[in-house]
Amino acid sequence: QVQLVESGGGLVQPGGSLRLSCEASGFTFASYWMYWVRQAPGKGLEWVSGISADMSPYYEVSVKDRFTISRDNAKNIVYLQMNNLKPEDTALYYCARALTAAQATGHATYSRDDTNWGRGTQVTVSS
Repeated sequence: QVQLVESGGGLVQPGGSLRLSCEASGFTFASYWMYWVRQAPGKGLEWVSGISADMSPYYEVSVKDRFTISRDNAKNIVYLQMNNLKPEDTALYYCARALTAAQATGHATYSRDDTNWGRGTQVTVSS
């Protein structure tokens, strides 16, 4: 079955960096678009970034120029490099397998999907 396991979250000071990883298994990783969604405390789900099967990246406006998404199809891992982190980036970050291009590019309505989402990794940006 599909498994997505995120790692790399933690506590970081404003201006710091983190790299999130998502290890995928149970499906043909290289064939799927992938994306990251986050949920801040008391707020709804927010699409952050996505990457196509041929590695084209897409970003939400507030993270563009600070975050970089990438993937290693040999290792079945998708990454999210986050630089110049801000307190408003504090959230639980989920990795997800996209079933449509719209999901991976921020043009969908998002809700928890236990089949195609990981359990999340917490990112806290605070001094």
